[in-house]
Amino acid sequence: MTASLPTSNLTRKRQAVDVLIENKVTFAAENAELSIYDTYQDAQKVALHSSELLFCGMISGKKVMHVADSDYHKEFLPQQSFVLAPEQGVLIDFPQASMQQPTTCLAIEISCDKISQVADALNMQQQISSDDFFQYIPNLVHAQHNQQTQQLLERMIGLFSENEQDRHYLIDLSVNELITRLLQQQSRDLLLANCQHAAPCPLTDALYFMKEHLNQTLDIDTICKIACMSRSKFYQQFKLAFGQSPAAYQQQLRLKKARQLLLSGQQISKVCYDIGFTNPSHFSRLFKQYFGVSPKNLLLNK
Repeated sequence: MTASLPTSNLTRKRQAVDVLIENKVTFAAENAELSIYDTYQDAQKVALHSSELLFCGMISGKKVMHVADSDYHKEFLPQQSFVLAPEQGVLIDFPQASMQQPTTCLAIEISCDKISQVADALNMQQQISSDDFFQYIPNLVHAQHNQQTQQLLERMIGLFSENEQDRHYLIDLSVNELITRLLQQQSRDLLLANCQHAAPCPLTDALYFMKEHLNQTLDIDTICKIACMSRSKFYQQFKLAFGQSPAAYQQQLRLKKARQLLLSGQQISKVCYDIGFTNPSHFSRLFKQYFGVSPKNLLLNK
C-alpha cells in the first residue's frame, strides 16, 4: 500500500498513541471492521488472532509472519495481502519499527456470514461447473496483490474512517468487492495448483495450457477450443471466475515466474526473454508496477 493515510479523522486518531506495539485505531461497519495498527519499536512474537476472516495489507515497513499451524515463516511487505482464516493465529516480528519510521498495517475483519452471502451471489451468476464453484477455503493466503486491489484497500480506508454520505452502503459495496477478489484468487490458484487432478471444469485445461506455454504468445483460438467455448463465452466465463482477462492473467503468471527466477540468481535479460517478454525496459516497468520494486532493486535487496 502507499505510505500516506490521507483522512483527517484517521490522522487525528493515530496521533493519540496509547502503546508502542500494535497501537490500534478501529472503525466499525455492519459486517466488517477496519483497523490501522502502528508499531513504534522492534518487537518479536506479537500475537494476532480473530474469530472472523482477517484481511491484512501492509502500509509501511516490514513484518515477519509466523503461523504455527502452517509452519509458515515469511516476510510481509507493502503491496501484499495476508489473509488469516477464522480462528487462525499468527505471531509477528517487527524488525524495522521505530518512532521515526513506524511499521503500519491495515486489517479488515469480515464476518463469515458476509463471505457466504457473496459466494452464494457469485455462484448464482455463473454457469461454469457446479453450483459451489465460489467457496471460501479457510487457508492462509499470502500474495502480491494487483493494482486494483491496492486501490480498493486505499479507498476502503477513507470509507471507513470518514462519515461520508451513504457511508454504510459504500462500505458494503467495497467489502463485497474485496471478498469477490479473494474468492476469485482462491478459485484461480486452486484450479492452477490442481489442474491435472481437479474436478471437471471447462476452464481447468485452459489454465493448464496457459501455465505450460507461459513464454508463448497467448493463442486464444487454441485455448477456446481446449475449453470448448466460443471466444465471447470464454472471455465472459474467465472474467467472471477470475476477475481479469486471459491476457492479464498470463502477464501475472509471467511476472510471478520472473520473480522466482530472479531470486534463484538468473540474470534480468535472460529472465525477460525466457518468460516471453521481448523488451527488457517494458518488462522492468511491468515488474515494478506489479511488485512495487524494479528487477534490479529486487536483486540488490536480496
